[in-house]
Amino acid sequence: MPDPAVKQSTVESPSHLPPAVRCRNLRKQYRSRSRTVDAVNGLDLEVRRGECFGLLGPNGAGKTTTIEILEGLLDATSGEVEVLGMRWGERDENIRQRIGISLQETRFPEKLSVLEIVVLLRSFYRAGCEPEDVLDSVSLSEWAALWVGKLSGGQRQRLAVACALVGDPELLFLDEPTTGLDPQSRRQLWEIIRNLAAKGRTTLLTTHYMDEAERLCDRVAIVDRGKVIALGSPSQLIATLGGEHVVEFAVADGPASGAVEIDFAGLPAVREVRKEATGIALTVTEPHVAIPALLHKLQGAERSLARLTTRHASLEDVFVRLTGRHLRDEEIPSA
Repeated sequence: MPDPAVKQSTVESPSHLPPAVRCRNLRKQYRSRSRTVDAVNGLDLEVRRGECFGLLGPNGAGKTTTIEILEGLLDATSGEVEVLGMRWGERDENIRQRIGISLQETRFPEKLSVLEIVVLLRSFYRAGCEPEDVLDSVSLSEWAALWVGKLSGGQRQRLAVACALVGDPELLFLDEPTTGLDPQSRRQLWEIIRNLAAKGRTTLLTTHYMDEAERLCDRVAIVDRGKVIALGSPSQLIATLGGEHVVEFAVADGPASGAVEIDFAGLPAVREVRKEATGIALTVTEPHVAIPALLHKLQGAERSLARLTTRHASLEDVFVRLTGRHLRDEEIPSA
């Protein structure tokens, strides 16, 4: 059974409208005297109107470069890009009036108040929301008169989202918007994104939080080394693992030593075996069948368990299967 907390994909673009975002064979190269770096390397992407679309991958995978090209902040080296049926370089002002952007890092004047910042951003749009209403939606009303320089990191992040929302955008770009937020603020932002979807608005989201993508996104694209390596709804991608559960364990004589030479692939209900830095992970269809068989196997090999946990399979497992590494292993951006 699929996890009921996980959002299922039901969104289809209206037939008479182009997709909210479309790019074909998108490339961005950075050249130096010694080498050429392909930050985005032939990426194809289509985001339907009214959906929340997640762009996932480790630092250095090309997510932020891609989203900045779509936002009109960077020029592509080559490829085709359409935003709301328009192209950058032809109808720039029309595009800007219809999108909202929250960057990975936003700097504000320190000696303007929270409300002044949002009022200023609202003045850039021909139509939009009342600044006070937007501050209320991101739980910043209490700090409306406070100078920006006195805000915490999480409050600044919420202010950046408020600035992206004040133009009442048809298409909202959110680049890791919940980084640094406390759990309550994070869930408040989730509710804002859900409300936008209910109004038929489109959100393009990058995140390192797999639970966030599973709960919010109609579809996700996993990006690595500048290319899309998997695309689909969270449930569709997780189903490719062949099992809905993961059993993680370590043997008593070390994280993986003493266990790697044992054949776990032949155990009943086991679909995949993966060596981890701290043990072994089994993708299984039926934990109640696989775990007794695992214990019997270890007993026969005269090995004892140091740790055993079970959980639902996730997008993190999909990413590890495709790339051989975890998102959390990629803390430092690649050169």
